[in-house]
Amino acid sequence: MTTENPLRDRALAFRSLHVPGDPLVLPNAWDTASARIVEDAGAAAVATTSAGLAWALGAADGDRLDRDGALAAVARIVAAVDVPVSADIESGYARDAAGVADTIRAVIAAGAVGVNIEDALYEAGAGPLRPVAEQAERIAAARAAADSAGVPLFVNARIDTFLRGDGEVDVTLERAAAFLAAGADGIFVPGAVEPGTVKLLADGIEGPLNVMVHPGAAPVAELAALGVARVSAGSGLAQAAHALVRRAARELLDTGTYETLADGLDYGELNRLLGAVR
Repeated sequence: MTTENPLRDRALAFRSLHVPGDPLVLPNAWDTASARIVEDAGAAAVATTSAGLAWALGAADGDRLDRDGALAAVARIVAAVDVPVSADIESGYARDAAGVADTIRAVIAAGAVGVNIEDALYEAGAGPLRPVAEQAERIAAARAAADSAGVPLFVNARIDTFLRGDGEVDVTLERAAAFLAAGADGIFVPGAVEPGTVKLLADGIEGPLNVMVHPGAAPVAELAALGVARVSAGSGLAQAAHALVRRAARELLDTGTYETLADGLDYGELNRLLGAVR
């Protein structure tokens, strides 16, 4: 006899989307409206941006958002879309590995089937990166919590060697190997976009590689040819949206005109998209 487990099935479907050479492309969302827009645009999955989500909730990025607030927002996003959702949980919203396990259980309760968990440290006097052994312990705790729940959660281990370290490929590969051995399913190296570097990482990491793109980075097709399995935009869409708000506000207040608003989404279209929210 088999027992139906829709969340397990969704997690397996999300896992299957990570194909080197045919990457999963994720325009990251930060709230219900952005998630519905991303889904409607054709995304096979929705991934949150921790920065965008924090800003939407009135907090700064960098481990300043509380777990309950973050995961309540994730639950709303999950309820709004039909595609799998992966949650960016920063460093796990916890001080120790046991706390990370608690966060993973809450992620699963929210209905998400993937997480990003980073090795950056933001505490004063610490960092910039968490020691390998300590981060591996946190990843192992995440893996164990997901496995105990019977959900093959995709654990994407983010390595900040290029954002907060010296950008050394060898160091990145060493950390990646340790995190994969601890139970991570994929490796996310934001800041690494130079094609030669991406190729070294894709060839040297024994798991799916995720890179974060921005204006000036190689197109998705080129990243695919280098062996990338996942391409995400991080906080880029949120930053662009907030930049539009600032431009429109300044135009209205400074010149009394409204041309910045000309390319806004149609009122009825947005109502249609949000009207489908369950």
